[in-house]
Amino acid sequence: MKMSATELSKVLKEGELEKRSDNLLQFWKRKTCVLTSDSLTIYADSQKKSKSKELALQSIKKVDCVERTGKFVYFTIVTADNKEIDFRCSGEDSCWNAVITMALIDFQNRKAIQDFKTRQEVERTSPGPQERRLARAP
Repeated sequence: MKMSATELSKVLKEGELEKRSDNLLQFWKRKTCVLTSDSLTIYADSQKKSKSKELALQSIKKVDCVERTGKFVYFTIVTADNKEIDFRCSGEDSCWNAVITMALIDFQNRKAIQDFKTRQEVERTSPGPQERRLARAP
């Protein structure tokens, strides 16, 4: 899918988010995150010098298991290969789960429109049924 550089770099939300570690002890680690119109980038440090992980929106299947407990909102990002990544954020500010969900819906809508336009272009430039029959006729 082709998008302009402006769309790719548009920051929708930036700030701190806590990610549960993948190791056996599963500690919550505070990460600096940047959500754009095409990805969620998770940085290992607050100065955004080293990327820890970048999740392209096309690789995210859904935002799941949203639960508010005490001062946190917990949610899980499920990737296209069914990997689950757990996050939590403070329930006081506008939480990340809603913003990520809306970005994902917007991305999927833009992709569907682009796919539809591509199919229309292919159909317009490919031979019609009558021309295909004539091409196959002996």
